Amino acid sequence: MSAKAISEQTGKEFLYKYINQSAAVQNRARYVNVTPATDLNLLAQQHPWLLSERLVVKPDQLLKRRGKLGLVGINLDLQGVKEWLKGHLMKEITVGRAKGVLKNFLIEPFVPHTQDEEFYVCIYATREGDHVLFYHEGGVEVGDVDAKAQRLTVAVDDKPSDAQVKEQLLTHVPDDKKDVLASFIVGLFNLYEDLYFTYLEINPLVVTKDGVYVLDMAAKIDATADFICKSKWGDVEFPPPFGREAYPEEAYVADLDAKSGASLKLTLLNPRGRIWTMVAGGGASVVYSDTICDLGGVDELANYGEYSGAPSEQQTYDYAKTILSLMTREKHVEGKVLIIGGSIANFTNVAATFKGIVRAIKDYQGPLKEHEVSIFVRRGGPNYQEGLRVMGEVGKTTGIPIYVFGTETHMTAIVGMALGHRPIPNLPPVAVHTANFLLNANSSPMTPASSRTASFSEPKTTNDVTPPKKSKAGLPPESLHSLLWPLKNVVTDGWKAKATTLFSSRTKAIVWGMQTRAVQGMLDFDYVCSRDQPSVAAIVYPFTGDHKQKFYWGHKEILVPVYKNMADAMKKHPEVDVMISFASLRSAYDSTLEAMQYPQVHTIAIIAEGIPEAQTRKLTKIADEKGVTIIGPATVGGIKPGCFKIGNTGGMLDNILASKLYRPGSVAYVSRSGGMSNELNNIISLTTDGVYEGVAIGGDRYPGTTFMDHVLRYQDTPGIKMIVVLGEIGGTDEYKICQGIKDNVITKPVVCWCIGTCATMFASEVQFGHAGACAHQASETAVAKNQALRDAGAYVPNSFDELGNVIKSVYDDLVAKGTIVPAQEVPPPTVPMDYSWARELGLIRKPASFMTSICDERGQELIYAGMAITEVFKEEMGIGGVLGLLWFQRRLPRYACQFIEMCLMVTADHGPAVSGAHNTIVCARAGKDLISSLTSGLLTIGDRFGGALDAAAKQFSKAFDSGMLPMEFVNKMKKDGKLIMGIGHRVKSVNNPDMRVQILKDFVKQHFPSTQLLDYALEVEKITTSKKPNLILNVDGFIGVSFVDLLRTCGGFTRDEADEFVEIGALNGIFVLGRSMGFIGHYLDQKRLKQGLYRHPWDDISYVLPEHMSM
Repeated sequence: MSAKAISEQTGKEFLYKYINQSAAVQNRARYVNVTPATDLNLLAQQHPWLLSERLVVKPDQLLKRRGKLGLVGINLDLQGVKEWLKGHLMKEITVGRAKGVLKNFLIEPFVPHTQDEEFYVCIYATREGDHVLFYHEGGVEVGDVDAKAQRLTVAVDDKPSDAQVKEQLLTHVPDDKKDVLASFIVGLFNLYEDLYFTYLEINPLVVTKDGVYVLDMAAKIDATADFICKSKWGDVEFPPPFGREAYPEEAYVADLDAKSGASLKLTLLNPRGRIWTMVAGGGASVVYSDTICDLGGVDELANYGEYSGAPSEQQTYDYAKTILSLMTREKHVEGKVLIIGGSIANFTNVAATFKGIVRAIKDYQGPLKEHEVSIFVRRGGPNYQEGLRVMGEVGKTTGIPIYVFGTETHMTAIVGMALGHRPIPNLPPVAVHTANFLLNANSSPMTPASSRTASFSEPKTTNDVTPPKKSKAGLPPESLHSLLWPLKNVVTDGWKAKATTLFSSRTKAIVWGMQTRAVQGMLDFDYVCSRDQPSVAAIVYPFTGDHKQKFYWGHKEILVPVYKNMADAMKKHPEVDVMISFASLRSAYDSTLEAMQYPQVHTIAIIAEGIPEAQTRKLTKIADEKGVTIIGPATVGGIKPGCFKIGNTGGMLDNILASKLYRPGSVAYVSRSGGMSNELNNIISLTTDGVYEGVAIGGDRYPGTTFMDHVLRYQDTPGIKMIVVLGEIGGTDEYKICQGIKDNVITKPVVCWCIGTCATMFASEVQFGHAGACAHQASETAVAKNQALRDAGAYVPNSFDELGNVIKSVYDDLVAKGTIVPAQEVPPPTVPMDYSWARELGLIRKPASFMTSICDERGQELIYAGMAITEVFKEEMGIGGVLGLLWFQRRLPRYACQFIEMCLMVTADHGPAVSGAHNTIVCARAGKDLISSLTSGLLTIGDRFGGALDAAAKQFSKAFDSGMLPMEFVNKMKKDGKLIMGIGHRVKSVNNPDMRVQILKDFVKQHFPSTQLLDYALEVEKITTSKKPNLILNVDGFIGVSFVDLLRTCGGFTRDEADEFVEIGALNGIFVLGRSMGFIGHYLDQKRLKQGLYRHPWDDISYVLPEHMSM
């Protein structure tokens, strides 16, 4: 969602803080916010100015016409304000159909003034620019300002001047106020632009001899511009519309949405309602809400929401459990229904998202059964059969009534079933996977003509590319221009006509962004359409160097060049005329601007959602000047069967084949929604000979192209015989189609339906999934637009449920008239499935290259030996506990974890003289990096230095287990000529004990259940030190034997498991890990001391050369 209303307080804070000083604004930052938590008795102490001023108090809850409703206290003292608040705070009122509680108020200084000092000013955004409305009278009785206000239209990327404002807006203003008003309005416009407002209204604006006073203000800002305006906005709170409470669950889902690349939305309408929805897709979610309301469920509809954009299993689980938690709080006498619906997904793995929902259903199975919840599921898209299977299985195992349907069922049919308006059919089981396209099993007698690049209903043309538009006979060029380009009054110089045909079978594209799955999908589509060459010429990806990326072309592998910058790609591929941008919302603007510098580019598809509206309007203006067609932003793209598809449009190959998108039909469509465009592919393929071309213009308020742009293209394309438009609540683009039909500019049959009819039934305003899906006036409602289209002569169904029937009726009529002559099909070539996708579907198996049993990073959360990383920290397991999980696959006792950590501490370092530290230092001084220096030190670890832990453990264990007495062990080792590992120290002795050993010994003796091997080693030490005092049990030996005791007696291991860990070298890992800390310390120390290259001194080297060499 982009345009969001802000409170009056927030709007004024922005204005007072950032409007230029020359605007002469008074009362800056003099206001007080009052809520139920405010102590009214402390107001004067916290804001002393309240005692010396006359005051105004009013609710600040997005309420309109507060003055007429008697909700403004005027010219009061502080005591009067308190009395007024007592009568209004927490009072429930009804405004229109919205009922709400007054709980947020604003206190401001009262401004004495006369009626002739009040004015009205408003700035709002439209596609062609920003409109400044001004009226020389303001206040409660201002009336219909749209009809009588002076108006100044400021073109996109332009700014008004004081002179323009005076000339066009201030003609009825007294001369003594013109300068101050012009300065204020120019400053206000600059503020509006700089802070990404989309709407800003001040009424009244008061101008006295002292300056300008902003009395009442209403505003909206473009929430998608947060990444640009964060430093100025701070943390903005967006209050809900009056009559609807702000729920913590809504805030939780909004937070999930903000942290995700996917889209997650939730609005609670009636938490006590019995009808709940969990719908995939911004457009589909509106359609389901429409259908529920059409069938009489508006009063029981509990929520509006949607999830889309390929959320992960965990994200879907979090979203689903929020809804299930809400719907199982209060029982309903009729039980409840949950509608898990959606259109046919383009790229979302349906099975993966459904697994998240299934987890949530399992967690809430008790409450769901207790509240008598029935669940109805309809979905299509990648791997949807597996998703439906797991959803059906959870119904069987939990006993919850779950009814599942796929693409064979109309999208909204489950609503009628859920509400009891139609029977629930017993459908046969569908295919268990989405791999049907592996075999060419199409049995339909009507398939495409052998030439798949021609129109399905007429002979092949010799040239796919039609010239730019020409005016219709009898219609003046200016009339067509005004229909095609609403910006003609803004863009008057350098205007270029745009080509009717955007894509052909020879179209070549550059893809911006490393979207390998989307590119492979495009290449598979090319292959199944029998294109001669791939449609993707190159990829631009700034984050790697130039290289080649491997893809499949049918059965063989091909290389697609990847370039670091766009200039190289354009220069080396002059045949490219389309750019598909997968750039993020932050970089899409700049990358699109760059692409439009190259005259070879005629069409740009911008996939990203969340681009600020002001940036999109600038891109559109430049595109119109250059004759470039922009599809998007916030779109999946478009498709021209038999020729070209954008990115993920049309979904997987099974859907491409099922919807016959590999060859052209006779029907063209345009929609806003990407998911609904795929649903249209399905509906049109079932009711006609198929799609000729389809475009999803995107869900933003100001997409790069409009419905009318594409309808006029379709009108001028001979192969297209009928047009389908899926409009939407919000905006007025559909009225241009009405005018085009009335003026006979559009002569082909147009079937049109605008979704969002439910909005007029809600008590408060609801912002639907698409940014542009919100009506700001009656003419923007779906109901009004559907009626206008019907009156103009378009074919308009009574509901979305009937859309397919109307399309079929119009198509059948065209066939009957001979306008469409269906041709015989030729089966498309088969395309092998990618290995990764086949594996995900469970169609193949292959031995793994290697196995792991200690860690799993594939899910939402990192797992250590079966334990989630959050649990590791929650349990405060520490480094010792993590080592227990990763090395020993056990959750060790607390004392064991402590012992491991103590071992790491005592082995961390032993000075610079030992071989490992010495090597690390020499490497560091030679200018080597950290990894090289550390490795140099680690390579010295072995039996002679530091690697005695394993050897000591093995020697002592073997002797002890064999029943050998300590003296026998010592004598045997001496007889065999072997050293006893872990015995002896260069410096330490009985008289100068190693305190590291003493610390460990005290801990082990206190905490270990048994120390049999340690006791045995200490007896050996008594024997060896009696011969020589430095033959003590050193730290390596102590850790080695103690670790054996730990493994054998802690209760977590069998004897064989304990011995195996010793055998495979686990104990030496303690020394390696501990000493690595010291080696890194020595490396950093040498770098910090800036020590130069080390050269060993001559006087420390004995040069012993053979005699004959010295002679």
